[in-house]
Amino acid sequence: MTSKVTRIAVPAGSEINNRLAGASYYDCYAITVPNDGRSALGYFLTAISNTPSWVNSLMTLRNKTVLLFGLKDLGGMGDFDAAKKDSDYLPGDRVGIFTLISNTPNEVLLGDSDKHLDVVLSIYKNSTNQDACSIVVTTVVHTHNLLGKAYMLPVTPLHKLIAPAVLARVIS
Repeated sequence: MTSKVTRIAVPAGSEINNRLAGASYYDCYAITVPNDGRSALGYFLTAISNTPSWVNSLMTLRNKTVLLFGLKDLGGMGDFDAAKKDSDYLPGDRVGIFTLISNTPNEVLLGDSDKHLDVVLSIYKNSTNQDACSIVVTTVVHTHNLLGKAYMLPVTPLHKLIAPAVLARVIS
């Protein structure tokens, strides 16, 4: 089993696949990990609770900068109740910087909307066998205006570093 993060195509069976039409940006990364029975949200909670410090620093910088443009401060990746069970999260609950959209054992959709863009994140658990599973993170962005396009200019190259770095933390 390899625990290296790789860029892949969006899984055909994932719910996020239905959100690709018209996307301004999307990417998809996967890692194969031991199948320890956690749900997709459980793997995500592990990852964001172990977010690299450099990612948290970038989020702090992002939050301070976007306030100048009237955008939302999203908080930090690890801003969630660590004592709350993954099965207790309901649509509308905040999980880190995102709002929970839907939660099944094999896929969780989280997102955020602001005047410049909508973003939806999928964590998709694909059990390859009894002992291993692939955890797939897909991010889909739909920009609304010029501000959204400008926002994505620095975010796109950074996201290509951040998404795999955070995903690698599911095995922490």
